[in-house]
Amino acid sequence: MNMNIDLRSDIPIYLQIVEQIQEQVASGGLKAGDQLPTVRALASELRINFNTVSRAYRLLDEAGIISTQQGRGTYILEMPPPENIERLRQQSLDSLARRYLDQARQLGFTQEQALEHLHKQVHVLPTISSDFE
Repeated sequence: MNMNIDLRSDIPIYLQIVEQIQEQVASGGLKAGDQLPTVRALASELRINFNTVSRAYRLLDEAGIISTQQGRGTYILEMPPPENIERLRQQSLDSLARRYLDQARQLGFTQEQALEHLHKQVHVLPTISSDFE
């Protein structure tokens, strides 16, 4: 599973996992019935405590995104209704914005500088800006 954890981020690791799985569901990267790694396997892959992954999976289970079946594994549930997909998309965009601003802050930029740069990039890169018009 392709997941990037930022240990320097202000966002707790378990929330980074939740947000990235939600993003993958919202974008179609993970589909209904797809199996996720076991808690221990993902913890080992990310080199983090298995309790952190367990907490993330528990939150995803409570949100109705995954289902853990004892002895069988953890799976993405059937695709949620369109209004839930839109909610996941919005949450993913929120997460992406927080990560961008957090990383810009780590580089020493103010929020205003980061937003100004993002605005410039939308107008400079034709392929990106045409998608937003």
